[in-house]
Amino acid sequence: MASAAANSWDVFVVGGGPAGLATAIAARRHGLKVVVADGAVPPIDKPCGEGLMPDGVVALHNLGITIPEGIAYPFRGIRFLDNGASAEAVFPRGTAYGIRRTHLHRALWDHAAACGIRMLSQAAVTGLHPEGALLAGELVRARWVVGADGTGSRVRHWAALDQCEFDTPLDTGSHPNHEKSLRFAFRRHYRIAPWTRFMELHWGLHSQVYVTPVSHHEVCVALISSTPKSRLRIEDGLAEFPELWTRLEGAEHASSERGAITITRRLRRVYRGHTVLVGDASGGVDAITGEGLCLAFRQAALLGDCLASRDLARYQWGHRRLSRRPALMARMMLFMGRHSQLRARTMRVFQSSPRSFAGMLAMHVGEGSARDYISNGIALGWELLKA
Repeated sequence: MASAAANSWDVFVVGGGPAGLATAIAARRHGLKVVVADGAVPPIDKPCGEGLMPDGVVALHNLGITIPEGIAYPFRGIRFLDNGASAEAVFPRGTAYGIRRTHLHRALWDHAAACGIRMLSQAAVTGLHPEGALLAGELVRARWVVGADGTGSRVRHWAALDQCEFDTPLDTGSHPNHEKSLRFAFRRHYRIAPWTRFMELHWGLHSQVYVTPVSHHEVCVALISSTPKSRLRIEDGLAEFPELWTRLEGAEHASSERGAITITRRLRRVYRGHTVLVGDASGGVDAITGEGLCLAFRQAALLGDCLASRDLARYQWGHRRLSRRPALMARMMLFMGRHSQLRARTMRVFQSSPRSFAGMLAMHVGEGSARDYISNGIALGWELLKA
């Protein structure tokens, strides 16, 4: 830490998770001198669905990062299951991967270190300074400070960037209320061979369950519930999904159950002065979309370019543009989650018209044009009316 404080850096990244590491790598690719500090020891785990969509794989590739062979499991598409009904579609292009969060983090950490980025673990960032940031109370001089320290970002608070345009699920129409915006996620791995080459999304009355194959002998199960009163742990929540419970009953647990929160939040500003936010620290969309990692990687690539050109106003504009599609998908899927009758009708449409579900999936992963999205939306709406 002493040598880090003795030097002057172009970019000081607070938080060594995927968003912070991707930003550091993007900045380094522009020739900037970068240091990353995190209080944890790598590899860092975080409860999530562990699916990396094709657009996320492309976003990583654009940063010069390839998923090492043997640490991920490819899957072909998405399958929805709801009360006996099932609909599935393959991705229009590219491959998705199920990958343990620790494996992904290790790959990113090793790549960042190989790029010449200074990596500091067990490093406590204690505040901001007009000339940089404070590392265990000691000034580290940096032209830019990047807050990549997650949903509860201290950097966001220190920089007075906490003010939100909304802090609730996108389609509630309710007054901003932090407590109402929270959803609760729990994750566990089961030692069982994947039974499909699809990521499955099981819809329930109070929750959704994602099942992602992460290896030839292991699946990741993530359960998300919507309110504190319906907060469900995995064992209790699976009672809503008898078919899935039958598959998993008796399977050995390959990890302990871990929990996290997911929140929809859009900040009015994502930078102030020489401090800028990325990833969950800069806002986010509900985990129901599965697009958190891809969004963070795209933000990181944009931020690296904007730091090099010293144009954070462009990052502010681009950050909002990147969030639009995931925010729209979150709005649609949360609405489906709360309205079981509409969801049942939608599932009937998806079953009778597979192209409708394929069109939705293409939109989800950013394939196609705005014209395609509008056409698919109109077609789906018409089919719903007929249903």
